[in-house]
Amino acid sequence: MNYPDTEQTMKLVANLVSIPSPTGNTYEVITFVEKFLNELQIKTMRNHKGGLIATIEGNDSSKHRMLTAHVDTLGAMVKEVKASGRLKIDLIGGFKFNSIEGEYCQIETNSGKKYTGTILMHQTSVHVYKDADKIERNQENIEVRIDEKVHNAEDVKALGIEVGDFISFDPRVQVTSSGFIKCRHLDDKASVAILMQLIKQIKTENISLPYTTHFLISNNEEIGYGGNSNIPEETVEYLAVDMGAIGDGQSTDEYTVSICAKDASGPYHYELRKKLVQLAEENHIPYKLDLYPFYGSDASAAIRSGHDIVHGLIGPGIDSSHAFERTHQSSIENTAKLLYHYVQSNLI
Repeated sequence: MNYPDTEQTMKLVANLVSIPSPTGNTYEVITFVEKFLNELQIKTMRNHKGGLIATIEGNDSSKHRMLTAHVDTLGAMVKEVKASGRLKIDLIGGFKFNSIEGEYCQIETNSGKKYTGTILMHQTSVHVYKDADKIERNQENIEVRIDEKVHNAEDVKALGIEVGDFISFDPRVQVTSSGFIKCRHLDDKASVAILMQLIKQIKTENISLPYTTHFLISNNEEIGYGGNSNIPEETVEYLAVDMGAIGDGQSTDEYTVSICAKDASGPYHYELRKKLVQLAEENHIPYKLDLYPFYGSDASAAIRSGHDIVHGLIGPGIDSSHAFERTHQSSIENTAKLLYHYVQSNLI
C-alpha cells in the first residue's frame, strides 16, 4: 500500500508550526497552504472568515464529504501598555497563564512590524521577590518584556505597539532521532499537514474518490466556530481531524490514531465511529478509542450550527496539549493511513 510519505509530512508540520498564526491573524499560514495546493492545481476558495476550502470532484457529486483541520493556534493580544514599558496580555484560546511563563514571543503591530519579547511573571527575580514561586500566574502578574530600549508606555507606543496587537508564541520545534516532534501548536498543524499530504497523494497518483470531497482548513477553531459554515448542502459526512488528548484516564497515546467517541459536546455519530474502527482493523492500523471531557472540534461546531450531517473526529495523539506538545511520527503515520482509506470508502 502506497501511503503518504511520513517524513515529508513531518517536515511540513515543522514548517507550519513555524508560521505565527494565533486565531484572528492567520492570513500568512492560510496563504502558505493555499500556495501548496495551487501548485498541485487543486481548486481552492477562501471563505469570508479567512479559511480555505479545497475541493476534489468525486464519482458521485450528489453526495459530498468534508474533512477539516485548523491552522489557527493559541496566542494572545496586547491588553494594556503598562507604565513600566511592559505589556499586559489577554489570552486567545483555552489555556492557562502558567503554560506560557518564560516563553519567547513575537508582537506584531498594526503596520506589520514585528518585535520579540519574553513572557514573564512581574515578580520573577527570586533575589527581589521572596514569594515568586507562590504568586498566582494570572493576567495581573504575567507580562511581556519587550526586546527594545523602552522605559515607559510612551516609548512602547513610539514603536507602534498598541492595545489589540497580536502576540504569538515561539514554537520551539524539534524533531528527534527517535521519531518525536515536539513544539507548540501541533494542535492542529499536525493534522493540517496530514491533510495536505493526503491531497497531494490523491492528485499526483490520480486517485479516484467515490464522492466529491471538500477539505476545510479552518482558522477559528480555537475560539469555537472555525468549521461551522461553508458546508455544502450535499454534504453527508463531516470528519474533523484534530489532536487526541493524552492524560490520566485517557487511552490515547503518541503512537496510534485516536478515534473520538465523545467530547464535551456529546457523542460523535455512532455509525461513523464504528466505520472508522472497522477501516482501522481491516487495514491493520493501530488505533485507540477515547473520550475527551474538556474538548470541542470543528465537527461539533458544525453540529451546533444546525447542519444535518454525520460527524466524526480522529487525529494523532498529542501529549501536553495547549502547552509544550509532542507526538511521534507513528501517530501521524497511522492517522494518515486511516484517512487514506476513509476518503476512498463508501458512505455509511
